[in-house]
Amino acid sequence: MDATTPNKSLIKKIIALVLGFGPGIFAIGYTIGTGSVTSMIVAGSKFNMQLLWVLLLSCLFSGILMFAYGNYALLTGETALYGFKKHFKYGKILAILIIVGITFGQWNSLMGILGISSNIIFEILSVNFEGLAAYKYETVLITAIVIIVTFYLLMLVGKYTFFEKILVIFVTLMGLSFVLSLCFVQPLPLDVVKGLIPTIPDVVGGKMLVAAFVGTTMASATFLSRPLFVKGKGWTIKNLDQQKKDAITAAILIFIISGVIMAVAAGALFYQGREVTHVLDMANTLEPVAGKWAVTIFFFGALSAGLSSIFPCLLIAPLLVADYQSGELDTNSRQFRIITAVACLVALIGPAFGANPIEIQILSQVFNVFVLPLVIIGIIMMVNNKKIMKSYKTSLFVNIGLFAALLFSLVISYNGIVALTEYF
Repeated sequence: MDATTPNKSLIKKIIALVLGFGPGIFAIGYTIGTGSVTSMIVAGSKFNMQLLWVLLLSCLFSGILMFAYGNYALLTGETALYGFKKHFKYGKILAILIIVGITFGQWNSLMGILGISSNIIFEILSVNFEGLAAYKYETVLITAIVIIVTFYLLMLVGKYTFFEKILVIFVTLMGLSFVLSLCFVQPLPLDVVKGLIPTIPDVVGGKMLVAAFVGTTMASATFLSRPLFVKGKGWTIKNLDQQKKDAITAAILIFIISGVIMAVAAGALFYQGREVTHVLDMANTLEPVAGKWAVTIFFFGALSAGLSSIFPCLLIAPLLVADYQSGELDTNSRQFRIITAVACLVALIGPAFGANPIEIQILSQVFNVFVLPLVIIGIIMMVNNKKIMKSYKTSLFVNIGLFAALLFSLVISYNGIVALTEYF
């Protein structure tokens, strides 16, 4: 009995560590969904590790923005959009523009997420039931309906802690799946080092992917939702240090998991000259290297990424509206049920029309970058306003980080405009 006790206590410690995640788990859920997975895989397959520097900068700035928004909530007791509306002359207009911009981006993303998740399930089923291949459209649509209805019903009964636990499970499974995939295929170490040198691929689609990278990694929804999730966790001004550690941990994990996904794609696809255009392409090239198990593990990771993103994407619109109104999110309200129901219907548009979910996903991530400068400007004004922050003074390091993030977001927004004009 004594021999097994240390093992049991170790397992308990690991479980406690995983379940001990704070609001940062929502940041990972928002950030590393099928949008991030798709962007990383497409980038890795086309450009090897060349865009790793974009990921690094995005994660660095994301950590600073999560910290700033979380601190604002703990020090003032207010949420972001409610604060904009309350303290600024044109705060109402700013808040409404942010709500519209983020909701548009997240609902478009939800279309891609549901499409990719449904296609992944179809591919898994078709391996075991060959006759199903002739009914791909019907199977994908039915699967999409089942997934979104299930998540909607879960939304109606869930509370913050329930959503958090579900996300912890999906994110943990996702991370382990992609790390296992990396064991089968790896990029060259020199390519990883080269990827940290800032360059934009001078090819068709290069600018689009850079914008998509930032749109999915520096997701405005992640920062704006943080005050509500911090409050939902029950944290107060006493948890400032814990909030800081949570933001740093979330940013590091986003970088590691996203980097691993890109590395898997580079190792499996780039060196063979293969690109990703359909869902099955994301895993098929692993089969010659490691057999069907590798494909299954990879698909399982991608599916976990998709499912971990559905909750946050459904939550974002009612969350932002509640933030604007009073700073409180009531998951039992009629308003919450109606808005999430509309989001579910929007999510089914992609599967219903049989659209390519990978293309939808990349485009939706690009649209996300355009609201990002507004979100950064808002928090810079808030945390440097003495009337709002009172005795608390924002450090020079955080301010430098925020202004650098603003400059980065403006450059990427311009890049996104150029990318979209080239695409259309």
